[in-house]
Amino acid sequence: MTAPDALRAAPDTRFATKQVQAGYVSGVGQNTAVPPLYQSAAYEFSSLAEARDLFALRRAGNIYSRNASPTQQLLEERVAVLEGGVSAVAVASGQAAVAVTILALAGRGGHVVAADRLYGGTVDLLQDTLDDFGITVTFVDQDDPAAWRAAATARTRLFFAESVANPLAQVLDIRTVADIAHEAGVPLVIDSTVGTPYLIRPGEHGADFVVHSATKYLGGHGTSLGGVAVDLGSFDFGADPARWPQFTVPAARFGPQSLWERFGRGFAFATLVKAKYVHDLGPSLSPFNAHQILQGIETLDLRVARQSASAQAIAEALTGNPAVAAVHHPGLAGNPWHDLATRYLPRGVPAVFSIDLASSGDAAEDQQRVERFVDGLKVVRLVANIGDARSLVSHPASMTHSHLNDEQRAAAGIGETTIRLSIGIEDPADILADLEQALALARVRQTLAAV
Repeated sequence: MTAPDALRAAPDTRFATKQVQAGYVSGVGQNTAVPPLYQSAAYEFSSLAEARDLFALRRAGNIYSRNASPTQQLLEERVAVLEGGVSAVAVASGQAAVAVTILALAGRGGHVVAADRLYGGTVDLLQDTLDDFGITVTFVDQDDPAAWRAAATARTRLFFAESVANPLAQVLDIRTVADIAHEAGVPLVIDSTVGTPYLIRPGEHGADFVVHSATKYLGGHGTSLGGVAVDLGSFDFGADPARWPQFTVPAARFGPQSLWERFGRGFAFATLVKAKYVHDLGPSLSPFNAHQILQGIETLDLRVARQSASAQAIAEALTGNPAVAAVHHPGLAGNPWHDLATRYLPRGVPAVFSIDLASSGDAAEDQQRVERFVDGLKVVRLVANIGDARSLVSHPASMTHSHLNDEQRAAAGIGETTIRLSIGIEDPADILADLEQALALARVRQTLAAV
């Protein structure tokens, strides 16, 4: 802004007015070389007519940051492009992205068919909280096509799974599950937080919607929560309008036309999520967090490529360690999902995987062994997160999946000695050395006790 512009923004007014308004003219653009941070709760309208059109959804623009900010909109556009989608909605967390997507698609009294290998928080959402909304769920073995097909009913509104499951890194056969979903007339929603759009784009294999916890690899530095839901533009809600009244029947808040008539493929979903679920429930992404995640995305491929290569090398090295009973990494030959990883993840397998410590056969000793290992780590940090620049460790049975019952944990392959690792960008030799010295600590007392 030039000096005359600044002066015009502060007319002949008194001190209190100047301290609020001097030096700023709304709508004046700046030639910044990087995306700016628009840290504003609300936006000025040029006229009442413009405000009226914006609130009636007759034109696009900024209203209030509960729904969107210019920084958030840029984030949405960028993630949509990375996933090959047509629109996206950014919200306050990955959990919020999953929740608003399911609420928008399932509608009142809908049914979800979901993989039994999911992040523990997603399981809590599906089997507990969404039940309060009248939305029910059937969990199925994600590797069993017949189970997916048998679980679909007339009430089913979506299939849900992760591209690469957390924490054991099982790889989903996306194309097979997508085909079964489409046979049932419903979309496939994929949580690709672990997969990242650099390693896999689920839309290329038949998925219709993708959700991310942007807190993880997209942001990449463990600083800011955020989530994104992407509409890939492939699902036709107009093909069976009676099944999708939230899109095909006019609603008072959206005017005389239905969302499908007004916005069509790819934008009806985003409009419903923003104008109803984000507007009413308020899981808003702050402009600051959106800006942080945008900066993280700029180095996404560099970080993920390094983390993937480091994780592969570390998984291979741990395979022969006597303190490790199993390494659950689909990049390893012999892993049950190795062939699917080869097919779907040619750029590399994600850096989140798990190991099972060797069991002593005694539950109390195994618990102590897990604690000696986790507490003995110095480089790898005990944090309830993944996809960070730092290497992280967690114990799913005590932490992320602690609300699951024994049967659910067993179905997901999670035991009491299962340890989840998220490999960072540190030197892989340092990460491996730290893991090996902690594994040695886990075995010392066992060996002495045996003597």
